[in-house]
Amino acid sequence: MKKIRIGVICPSEIALRRFMPALMQCEEAEYAGVAIARGNEWYGAEGEDLSKITETELKKAEEFKNNWGGEIFGSYDELIESDKTDAVYLPLPPALHFKWGKRVLESGKHLFVEKPSTTSAADTGALVELADKYNLAIHENYMFMFHKQLDELDEIVRSGSIGEVRLYNISFGFPMRERNDFRYSKRLGGGALLDCGGYTVKLAGRMLGDSARIVYSNLNYTDGFAVDMYGSAAMINDSGVTAQISFGMDNSYKCSMEIWGSSGCAAANRIFTAPAGYEPELSIKKDNDIKTIKLSADDTFLKSIRSFIECIRNEQARAEAFRQIVMQAERVDKIKELSGCAG
Repeated sequence: MKKIRIGVICPSEIALRRFMPALMQCEEAEYAGVAIARGNEWYGAEGEDLSKITETELKKAEEFKNNWGGEIFGSYDELIESDKTDAVYLPLPPALHFKWGKRVLESGKHLFVEKPSTTSAADTGALVELADKYNLAIHENYMFMFHKQLDELDEIVRSGSIGEVRLYNISFGFPMRERNDFRYSKRLGGGALLDCGGYTVKLAGRMLGDSARIVYSNLNYTDGFAVDMYGSAAMINDSGVTAQISFGMDNSYKCSMEIWGSSGCAAANRIFTAPAGYEPELSIKKDNDIKTIKLSADDTFLKSIRSFIECIRNEQARAEAFRQIVMQAERVDKIKELSGCAG
């Protein structure tokens, strides 16, 4: 079967550290090359002096070529329009996802986009409609969803070892990064909700199922920043099971899910960020007894790429991916709405 030729828009850090090593292990795909920004492509705004960004991107692109071969495309448009690519990996800041995602789909290429798919449910819906129209795939890269530890946690719940589930408590946050990080820029689609918050929404939706809905939310701001810096929300399903979620990007580090049952608790502390080959640990507490067990290692980025290729080749998988992407975007929009930040 023909391999899917994937090009990378922008030699970003996540593309360098995570995407490319995984892509090199994927038998169903091959690397076509990486594109650097030309003119105003990175920001998508007229009149920007981006010569330094272009220079930096070129140095990074040369590292891609030295490590993995492939071409260096002189612009994003050049890569998108090339007959050497079947699909595009898009790791740009969130505010640029709709513009470039639309361009990718209109050029007849499949789209592998870093989370969030876009910055609004309306834009996400428009991309999905476009992909459906042209029989193309979109894959939103919440790669933690492919880790074996989630299935193992499901099995612990099904076994009844902690009783009936009373509550999921899901948290993801990290300390302040460099001030010029795109996460702190409103213009680039920053904000805690769209970044780390999206992970907690996605996981809560998985644990609660399709009937999960947002019933409370709050987004918090701090002086000197135009984006939300931390926040919280509650989701509930038709069975009455609740997930409390919290997130922040000026917080002490936390990356956990606790399942509170009627007769015990289970807690996983690398629920979103377990790297390839790492064995996460799970602690189970019943009364005063605490037991720690090892969960399976996995390679979530590789499995995410394989899921993308399955969406390309399988119409049913593609339709389910569309449904999940739209549902995620709608839940994130609902958090904005309930916290008074809609739009």
